[in-house]
Amino acid sequence: MSDLKNDIRPLEPSTMTDLVESRLREYLKRKSFVPGDALPKEQELADALGVSRNVVREALSRLRMLGMIDTRKKRGMILAQPDILGSLERVLDPLLLGKNTLKDIFELRLVLEMGLADLIYLRKTPEDIAVLEDIVAQEVNKQQKPFRVEHEIAFHGKLYQMTGNDTYMRFQKMLLPVFEYVLDYEIQVDGRADVGKVTHRDLVEILKTGDSEDFRRGMKAHLKPHFDRLKP
Repeated sequence: MSDLKNDIRPLEPSTMTDLVESRLREYLKRKSFVPGDALPKEQELADALGVSRNVVREALSRLRMLGMIDTRKKRGMILAQPDILGSLERVLDPLLLGKNTLKDIFELRLVLEMGLADLIYLRKTPEDIAVLEDIVAQEVNKQQKPFRVEHEIAFHGKLYQMTGNDTYMRFQKMLLPVFEYVLDYEIQVDGRADVGKVTHRDLVEILKTGDSEDFRRGMKAHLKPHFDRLKP
């Protein structure tokens, strides 16, 4: 019996709506629907699936909440272009999330920032460097939390903007509340927020004279206090 349990994946409990939602997703992919294509009517889908119209309506409502379908005048239901970050934006609030989730999100931010280098070097301009230099010039005592938060957000936000990637920029804005959480945690533990050996000013100099690999190494050193905290 123990071998049998290992060989056969157990069924997951599903409602009829779950099954219909799954079938609809499969249907959309199999028929290669693209955004803007008209979809069958509710009753047509219900007849094809052999379920009530109410079940189909509930399954479609789930897809509508995800931004996958929309209703247009004279056209009925169409496949929409889902906003992949829309749902996250509504719930990514430190007051709504547990500490473990916030920690996971901040770790994701660390990994993302390590990967900015190549896009930044493809698209950076002298004007971008000038903005970063202005931000650095305004930095004062990094150990004073209000100033540090303000300049951390401004500096790193500008780096995300320099990638020219809209999804990157939106995601960075969503992560801003996590800055506050991490700094609060560091101050509670150590009485201060640690700063890496490579400063914002150092990173600007690397952008002016180094290459993408230099910047990647510099960013790793800049974020080292945070990476150190991930160790068991």
